[in-house]
Amino acid sequence: MSFTIVIPARFASSRLPGKPLLNIADKPMVQYVYEQALKSDAEKVIVATDDDRIVDAVRSFDGEVCMTSSGHVSGTDRIQEVAEQYRLDSEHIVVNVQGDEPLIPPKVINQVAYNLSCNTQAAAATLSEPIRQAADFNNPNVVKVVADRHQMALYFSRSGIPFPRDKNVEQLLEYVSPQRHIGVYAYRVSLLHRFVEWEATTLEQIEHLEQLRILSYGAKIHIEESCEPVPGGVDTPEDLVRLRAEVIS
Repeated sequence: MSFTIVIPARFASSRLPGKPLLNIADKPMVQYVYEQALKSDAEKVIVATDDDRIVDAVRSFDGEVCMTSSGHVSGTDRIQEVAEQYRLDSEHIVVNVQGDEPLIPPKVINQVAYNLSCNTQAAAATLSEPIRQAADFNNPNVVKVVADRHQMALYFSRSGIPFPRDKNVEQLLEYVSPQRHIGVYAYRVSLLHRFVEWEATTLEQIEHLEQLRILSYGAKIHIEESCEPVPGGVDTPEDLVRLRAEVIS
């Protein structure tokens, strides 16, 4: 199995402007993500950006970087352009590693790529982990997912799913172990090319979850529990303080 990692890195961020270049123990965040990705089994790791400052930063640590359009509305669109520029085969697997997850375990990257390679009926693969706290189950920022018996995703939602009609949330957590979606994806290149041609769907726009576009158009997403815990990404100044403390310790 061979696969390529693409790390979308956007300079603009409403809460943390210049996030990929934020300093963590004398390295920009994008370098930490890149170095974690290199520890996986990927044959190539590419940073995808539309900003010259990020291009310069990646080249400064001898990383591979691809300049893409500034008009992309999502990381998936940016990844598709990389696949097009590199002329990747339609069946080649591309793993999207978020540019704000500098502590992502390499085994998790390998897991999602391997899962997609083994499930030929799926167009994409992703991961989840059990929800342990009622507060997380009820938190709209924690995306939930349910799957069928063949480990294909049925639906992703910001609402609590499955809804515990006959139980309270604490009982549900013990009974069925609801799953939180982890935002690492593996795609077949053929899906990426279709994705950018599809119009955004109503469900996607309501939930603000672009993976619902894939399901709405009938493509399958394989999902499995992560083989290792995945530390949270960096979305807020508080996340950045936490990350710096973890790296130093």
